[in-house]
Amino acid sequence: MPRLEIADDGFRLDDRPFRIISGALHYFRIHPEQWADRLRKARLLGLNTVETYVPWNLHAPRRGEFRLDGGLDLPRFLDAAAAEGLHVLLRPGPYICAEWEGGGLPSWLLADEHIVLRSRDPRFLTAVDEYLGALVPPLKPYLGSEGGPVLAVQVENEYGAYGDDTAYLAELAALLRRHGVDVPLFTSDQPSDLAAGSLDGVLATANFGGRTATGLAALRAHRPEGPLMCMEFWIGWFDRWGGVHARRDPADAAAELDLLLSAGASVNIYMFHGGTNFGFTNGANDKGTYRPTVTSYDYDSLLDEAGDPTPKYAAFREVIARHAPVPVEPPPAAGPKAAYGAVELTRTAGLLDQADVLGTPVTAGRPLTMEELGQSFGFVLHETDLAAPGPVLLHAERVHDRAQVFLDGQPVGVLERENHEHALAFTVPRAGARLAVLVENQGRVNYGRALHDRKGLLGRTTVNGAEPAVWHSRALPLDTLDALDLRPSDPGRPPVGPAFHHGTFTVAEPADTFLHLDGWTKGLAWINGFPLGRYWSRGPQASLYVPAPVLRTGTNEVTVLELHASATRRVHLRDAPDLGATEE
Repeated sequence: MPRLEIADDGFRLDDRPFRIISGALHYFRIHPEQWADRLRKARLLGLNTVETYVPWNLHAPRRGEFRLDGGLDLPRFLDAAAAEGLHVLLRPGPYICAEWEGGGLPSWLLADEHIVLRSRDPRFLTAVDEYLGALVPPLKPYLGSEGGPVLAVQVENEYGAYGDDTAYLAELAALLRRHGVDVPLFTSDQPSDLAAGSLDGVLATANFGGRTATGLAALRAHRPEGPLMCMEFWIGWFDRWGGVHARRDPADAAAELDLLLSAGASVNIYMFHGGTNFGFTNGANDKGTYRPTVTSYDYDSLLDEAGDPTPKYAAFREVIARHAPVPVEPPPAAGPKAAYGAVELTRTAGLLDQADVLGTPVTAGRPLTMEELGQSFGFVLHETDLAAPGPVLLHAERVHDRAQVFLDGQPVGVLERENHEHALAFTVPRAGARLAVLVENQGRVNYGRALHDRKGLLGRTTVNGAEPAVWHSRALPLDTLDALDLRPSDPGRPPVGPAFHHGTFTVAEPADTFLHLDGWTKGLAWINGFPLGRYWSRGPQASLYVPAPVLRTGTNEVTVLELHASATRRVHLRDAPDLGATEE
């Protein structure tokens, strides 16, 4: 059985010295039909291990439910890794960061306003206990102790950057053991946080992307004996809306990898393959200003978003070959791409007009949060009737995250959390006018103390200083679009406000492609019901990746939800992406 041992002088596997040369790829950011391809490319690089987080929020969309199907079929992913002869490092959290929505913590935890996340709060630990009780038993056959590929399991994630309650980490380690994890446990922290985030009797690893000698020295000072390992060797970075596309010179990153391996350390390359934040799954950061992450998680990785080798792949393969065996097979080539051309979107449905088929209103004395409505992703629509005509000042204490305001269906303005906006003035033309506020969850914060990130209109929302007595709040998760009443578009009457636009195109042979939305403003897109993710003219990202398995031979459907307005009713499927300008 391939059982990993942690000795004073390093790792041992099957009682022989072993160095972990791993790469990160997240099964939940990759279409499941492409898992085998990405894992094969990991082996061809010279990796002997892959690493993945586990997103609690996707596996348990509601309390008491647990999914291991479709793109969340973790046992299938582990089987695919084993088929390539790869070991696995498993990082189940409960908190994972990962630039992922809420850091992987399920939104239903926030229905209790007073819960203390990432703590010994019994409400939190009870939920974690339920999660691990559902996750671990199906994975038992995949642990190294049972002959499976999982070498080790992480406790929490970069906890030292968040807190210093060692007893909390000990509770998590005990829960993992109680539910049947009998392989080595490890923690991972940035070098300055090792003391706060480590646990006695558990392997400590460090995260860094440069200053390799300094990072390893800090780890050795913290743990004088045992293996040296960089659990997240950052070789690129993620992008945010309104920023630039991150790039790192391949030669610089490869030189740091050579230093790390020359020191005898083990490594997990973050990211080997980044993938995509499909649907609404991107996270956000808030260090005083809210910054949502883009749809692409390309990360300037060794494999790009579509799984093709980048110059870093060749540079890293050359470095790894100096320190470990690399397969004699040639490195992989880029996969096929297709340009299916322009697609006319000829049918339309207004979102506000379709609200009744997309969600059911709940009446209360204030706007209800998404969490109170049992909702994780998407939008919430808050509506109230205004009693009198005349000037109005709408004030929202906290907008989480972006509110579009309408009066009798006509747009009157936008309030953005990112811009610290709270007030909007307009004139009400008649008594009984309907005020509607469409709030988008742009991604729950995934790092730092702002994790308790509820969505909707929070705090007091007033009209001319008074709180309306009645609000109707409607969850619009948009997890299915089947009920939409799409009708032929009228070129002479463009829709006002948010609208769905639909069209079809024909595919002779499915291949990866990229949806470009030139002239569109902000929204989301689906192909054949598969949620590609968000687009925004703010950039840097200007295209959405379309995995080949999403397409089918013959007629295919594309649906775009444009939240504002578009200068065109046409989208384009091209054979290359546009991830935006870089700092170079």
